Amino acid sequence: MEAYLDIETTGLSPYQSELTVIGIHLVNGDSIPGLIQLVGKECTAENVMASLAGTDILYTYNGKGFDLPFIHRKLGIDLSRHFNHRDLMFDCWDKNLKGGLKKVECQLGISRELTEVNGYIAVQLWWSYINNFDTRALKTLLAYNREDVVNLKTLKDMLLNNCTY
Repeated sequence: MEAYLDIETTGLSPYQSELTVIGIHLVNGDSIPGLIQLVGKECTAENVMASLAGTDILYTYNGKGFDLPFIHRKLGIDLSRHFNHRDLMFDCWDKNLKGGLKKVECQLGISRELTEVNGYIAVQLWWSYINNFDTRALKTLLAYNREDVVNLKTLKDMLLNNCTY
């Protein structure tokens, strides 16, 4: 089984910021994929490991530099020791595709519904949910995270299946 992982946080520093969402897109051959989104207090080591049970390979974008170290610092688990991990950012670099995930998606024609949402706005959405009980903000944040993890699968297929772009 393949897992595609992306996190949302309150900032860039795992020392000063918190995990808000851990999104995991599970794909097992031709079976229907699953989406798991751990939110707030659900972001625990136990929940992450249970969600990834049966995973053969874990895909991220800049996960080696951000997502996995952030999870390690906040939850005490080193996912790269438990799972084969492939950071698709380096595959992009090998094909001269530079920039963040959204920029690479644009270069490859991978579509996204929430084009106005980025990491900065994701933080604002979280605080709107926490401070104002704005469930629409949480719904938007989760939709943004869902697009991230689902698009990672599309990106992986394009990069590793020698698609022309």
